[in-house]
Amino acid sequence: MTVRQAAFIGVGAMVGAGIFALLGAAGEVAGSAVWLSFLIAGVVAALQGYSFAKLGAQYPSAGGLLEYVAKGFGEGHVTGITAWLVYVANAIVTAMVAVSFGSYASAMFTGGNATWAKVFSALIILAMTAVNIIGSTLVAKAQTVIVYVVLGILVIFAVVTIANMRLSLLAPSGYPPLRDIVASVALTFFAFLGFGIITFTAKDLADPTRQLPRAMYLALGIATVIYVATAVGVFGTLTAEEVVSSGGTALAVAAEPALGAAGYWLMSVTALFATAGATNSGLYPAPGLCERLAHTGQFPPVMARRLGGRASAGLLIAAAVCLVLALAFKLDAIASIGSAVALLVFIFITVAHFRVRTQTGANPLVLGLAIASAGAVLLTFVFTTLIHEPASILTLLVILVVSVALDLGWKYRHTHRAGPLPGAH
Repeated sequence: MTVRQAAFIGVGAMVGAGIFALLGAAGEVAGSAVWLSFLIAGVVAALQGYSFAKLGAQYPSAGGLLEYVAKGFGEGHVTGITAWLVYVANAIVTAMVAVSFGSYASAMFTGGNATWAKVFSALIILAMTAVNIIGSTLVAKAQTVIVYVVLGILVIFAVVTIANMRLSLLAPSGYPPLRDIVASVALTFFAFLGFGIITFTAKDLADPTRQLPRAMYLALGIATVIYVATAVGVFGTLTAEEVVSSGGTALAVAAEPALGAAGYWLMSVTALFATAGATNSGLYPAPGLCERLAHTGQFPPVMARRLGGRASAGLLIAAAVCLVLALAFKLDAIASIGSAVALLVFIFITVAHFRVRTQTGANPLVLGLAIASAGAVLLTFVFTTLIHEPASILTLLVILVVSVALDLGWKYRHTHRAGPLPGAH
């Protein structure tokens, strides 16, 4: 895998359905200053990226970001619980993205039929599972095509809307107070969460020590430029009130003045490619993650088995969980779960990094800023968004309890059969 291919797996995970759904929600808080909110969020993500890149260069592993937790805290309960949290939360986020694909596909081809939406959701999960079974080379190639299409259309969109925008709509005099712009970062930051997926590409890079940091920074740079340009184009074409009322179709509505009815179809096609790419990226970490964690005793050995010599049991179980979630649950009621869990994991990783910073050569001041910024985003998110979503809070508590139970249950059984885990403390 090349640096570009590794970066595109991260870009595909980031530039999913989020950009379509986020603009309206962020506009309610930050008004026409959403582009500034994305820029600040990009800086916060870059601080996390610095930590991940330093760790990845020193400890390249198929276990990705879980390897970094293990280096700081050992192969004990902190790493095990974090691993189950990542596995479960990633399945929820991947299922939600697949549901978004189903919704867009159904709206385009069946007039929004709910049954067909579920069928399309299941089909994209099965299709991307097959791509991942065939191997990382196909994952990288598929993701490259998807990202080129998505970025190409978004660049066209940004150029067209910026060329026709009204500067008065973006005048700083119309911005809300700075505290509101900062509060909106808790929303826009979630558009960057997918960059952690890049850490799992280490096993497929020829020289991960050099290539992984480059892929990380390239992906974050591309995503930040695309998000800021898209926000400038949308809010320079529509008023903040129009963006909020347009919801998920804000990009299509903003494209209409210059592209007419073709704008709706252009953005719908972009949404299909973006959500397909995010589903592909969401499933990609499962094989490497499960094999690494089964090898160190964090996961049961069955999670690392290869069925027929190719299909990873960890991947198939993750895909099965995604299917059940997509078909049987109302996922939009718990849309914030993946974001909250990801932020918790990011903080754990950088705290772990502090414990091994002499090995990585990382600057402690930058690591401190990374922890402080992620903590501020998480707290802001909890008190501005999560507090109004009781279903999300309940689900988050259930995921935490299940993760602890899975870790304690498996390790109790393993210890009584084979003795303590290597390096556990």
